[in-house]
Amino acid sequence: MKTAVVTGAGGFIGGALTELLVDKGVTVYGVDISEKALARHSGKANFHPVIADFTKYGQLHEMIHADVDVFYHFAWQGVFGEPFRDYRLQLSNAASAGDAITEAVRIGCKKFVFAGTYNEIEVADHFDMSGRPPRYTCIYSAAKTAAEIVCKTIAANSGIQYSAGLTAMAYGENNRSMMLANVVLKQLTHGESPRLIEGNIPYDFIYIDDIARAFYAIGESGVNLRSYYVGHRHLRTFREYVTEIGQIVAPDVPLLFGAYPDDNSSRNYDKIDLDALYRDTGFECQADFKESILKTAAWVKNNL
Repeated sequence: MKTAVVTGAGGFIGGALTELLVDKGVTVYGVDISEKALARHSGKANFHPVIADFTKYGQLHEMIHADVDVFYHFAWQGVFGEPFRDYRLQLSNAASAGDAITEAVRIGCKKFVFAGTYNEIEVADHFDMSGRPPRYTCIYSAAKTAAEIVCKTIAANSGIQYSAGLTAMAYGENNRSMMLANVVLKQLTHGESPRLIEGNIPYDFIYIDDIARAFYAIGESGVNLRSYYVGHRHLRTFREYVTEIGQIVAPDVPLLFGAYPDDNSSRNYDKIDLDALYRDTGFECQADFKESILKTAAWVKNNL
């Protein structure tokens, strides 16, 4: 890979991947809504800022004049809180993903990589007509699923390769959302006891450096029209993960497991091929859990 486009290049995952690509000598056209959003990459010779919000995506082919190997799409509005439940906003994100791959085709990119979520598996489970009530997470996940189908269909009929990464629960520095990992870490660093589910369900946490490496691998070697689980190949339970986090960050703070019941229907890992990314690209998570949790906890304490 010599040249890449990254939308959401100022964000948590898009920003981390952009840094990795730039460090590897890849020329990166980083797309985001303002120069301020892209400030972390300023001054790097092989980074080129492209200022565009979703309303300007139809003009990307006029802004980027290069022989692009991979177009990564990370930009997404409303990944936590009330916007997470805003179905109009979430569905507009899916439409913007279609705009992104349409522009990738117009630019002449060789490959398009979409950033999905492992919660797409949960959405698929609700088509079994069992009558189980879906969580609000399904609004976000349904939009990600729609975006995947739209992008994959356009790719299959436009001559551009397509791959996707479905990321597990992410954590790490520069994540300004109040997703689960940050909520737990913020409470622990302030001596507060997190109220938690029972925790006897399979779960996965993945560090930002590993996520960036995974998407690099997908861009380099991902198989056409295949979506990959981005996480560990061997899972633990939620209780095991959070117990270790507590021991690392605040061993004297009690963890209130059982404050909420487990929802065993929300993450059906039986339908996920945990080894596909390793088989096709050789990717394996490498981050040391204790070291990465300490780094993240310090960042959360000072920034959230």
